[in-house]
Amino acid sequence: MNIIYEDNHIIALNKSCGEIVQGDKTGDEPLCDQLKDWLKAKYRKPGNVFLGVAHRLDRPVSGVVLFAKTSKALSRINNMFRDGKFKKTYLAIVHTPPPKDEDTLTHWLYRNERQNKTYACDTERPGSKHAILHYKLLACSDNYYLLEIDLKTGRHHQIRSQLSKINCPVKGDLKYGATRTNPNGGISLHASSVEFIHPVSNELVRINAPVPSETLWNSLTTGIFP
Repeated sequence: MNIIYEDNHIIALNKSCGEIVQGDKTGDEPLCDQLKDWLKAKYRKPGNVFLGVAHRLDRPVSGVVLFAKTSKALSRINNMFRDGKFKKTYLAIVHTPPPKDEDTLTHWLYRNERQNKTYACDTERPGSKHAILHYKLLACSDNYYLLEIDLKTGRHHQIRSQLSKINCPVKGDLKYGATRTNPNGGISLHASSVEFIHPVSNELVRINAPVPSETLWNSLTTGIFP
């Protein structure tokens, strides 16, 4: 388990692309079950281990995932998400330059359940949800651009659909307009950090997840992140 933070109430790990946070129709073992087994063995706990999923990442996305080790922590973290008091920052590699070096994107997102795909619209439509993110261009190479994304709302496939709407699909994301897949089957979207008030100690917590150990990620982030 790639643990990047742990205390008595919460635990976070750096998820690799391809891993699933919770069980799905594939039947693959999810990270929550693996982490329960890890905690049970580490602390030699008898019986069942409590572990609450505080938030999720899409299977092809990498980065920080937070879990609660107590029901009190889970309830309070859920409230923070609901009240918009949980800051999530992502990094995305895209093929095409964004229209502006920095901008706030505001759309209405409509989810097609059959396609498992979200469409970003400029105007509200029945069943759509308001979505906001702020992006900033951090670096570029001859062929790729690195964006930092401050996610203001948490919607289904929000970053993927909103970047696609401005003709900047995430590298490897065929569903949202990329021209080819990544070799590992994932997409170049990474949850780089979360920041929140600790649910029990009330202290500010910031958890950073190192980017994947890949040449492109390393070349674009060198000198920007430790």
